[in-house]
Amino acid sequence: RERTMKTSIVFLLCISVFPGFSQGRVVREDETGFAECNVFFSGQVPPEGFTEPFHVKICQQYNKEPRFATLYSTKDKIPLYSAFKFTKPAQSEEENWLVEPQIDDPENDLHEMVHEADIGGTVANLGANQALTSDYVGSGYERGLLNPSLLNEKDFQVATYTLTNAVPLSPALSKSWHRDIGKVVEQALIPHCSKMDHLYLLAGAVPSRVQVKGKVSVPESLWLAACCDAPEGWSLGLVKKTNDESSLADLTVRELEKQLLPGVHLFKGNCGKDKQSQKKREAVLQAVSQIRSGEQVGTNNDHETKENGLVRRVAGIIATPFIKLLELLIYIFVELVKFVFYFLWLVVKRAVGTILGGVCSLWNGMVSYLKAISMVLISIPYDVGRVIVNIFLGFLQIVQDVMSLTYRILSIPVGFVLHLAAFPYRSICAIPSVLQDMATGIVGTFSLVIDATAAVLHGFYYLAWHILKRFVPKGSSGD
Repeated sequence: RERTMKTSIVFLLCISVFPGFSQGRVVREDETGFAECNVFFSGQVPPEGFTEPFHVKICQQYNKEPRFATLYSTKDKIPLYSAFKFTKPAQSEEENWLVEPQIDDPENDLHEMVHEADIGGTVANLGANQALTSDYVGSGYERGLLNPSLLNEKDFQVATYTLTNAVPLSPALSKSWHRDIGKVVEQALIPHCSKMDHLYLLAGAVPSRVQVKGKVSVPESLWLAACCDAPEGWSLGLVKKTNDESSLADLTVRELEKQLLPGVHLFKGNCGKDKQSQKKREAVLQAVSQIRSGEQVGTNNDHETKENGLVRRVAGIIATPFIKLLELLIYIFVELVKFVFYFLWLVVKRAVGTILGGVCSLWNGMVSYLKAISMVLISIPYDVGRVIVNIFLGFLQIVQDVMSLTYRILSIPVGFVLHLAAFPYRSICAIPSVLQDMATGIVGTFSLVIDATAAVLHGFYYLAWHILKRFVPKGSSGD
């Protein structure tokens, strides 16, 4: 827990040093739609029908402002669609790729998108649910953006360079997709929507079974759905097959929905289908057709153009090994830079951890010392009072013992003198009683002797009388 706290402190320090930190949080299940990114959907209602458990909603942010929304498939490691609005054409492009930590590690404290090289082992299972830069290196595929950076400027453009907005595309297809979408949006869609803020765009990909390095799905087709939710509004769908970079088919939104998952509805109320302007939609389709025909003219010009194309293809075949070698060198350089940054990250983390540990130990020591001193200072008055009370109680005990001893010493002779003084009186007073008792005893003794003698004589008389009476005849007894 202490280590996690220190790491979080270091990460916050890094954020304070780089204030333009890109944020892209995973939307929680208890939140409605895409939370604050619902503004990129018509009626603020996201598409319906994408309900698989491996579909993750991401609100892509930059500088604390929502920039666009993405529905990401952790199974296919690619976005299924990105919802955005047209801002302004980009004046320049600067790639700075980011990853979303919470897709791989939901319990991670990093709630924002970060550079892959800056993660430094703080995210568990990095790359388990999303694509990484290493998945594209040496694969022959580029990171094609669903929400093209060329349709955004400043902070909106920076936010598009995230791997959760990228799908594997061949270099030619990636270039064709971005060129076509840019022309369609700028030349066909924007001019025919009365309120640019009410033009809602959905750019998506349909995953295939083909995978890059057995991990990232290569899309079988790319699509764009547009909804002009304004007076004289309209809706439109476009599909580009990945096996034909020059293809760009237009269709209704309903027809596009049928090519996606069952039960999919891209726009709330079908983008106000009952109030749509057919005239405006035909104008948009005509503009798209002109853009598409312009591509065909460019590809079917004349024999010289074909020869130039053949020369370019041969040159491309010859240059491919050198390009691969350059990619390998760039990959090695990137890995070295990542290693250096990771090493510096460990050094900084260890140094900051040591400093924080020392500060914590010093703080704990000071707190313990102050606590001990406070307890001693608080106990001094108590101890002094207790000593004074004990001295007073001891003094009282001494006084009590002295008084008790004095009493005992004084009580012994007084009793003796009193008893000695009373002895003659008690002796003299006892003489009459003694003489009386002696006389009474003597008289009683003589009386007892007389009574005993009389009783013996009476007994002898009674015995003699009975004897004579038994043996002397009754006749002579009368004489």
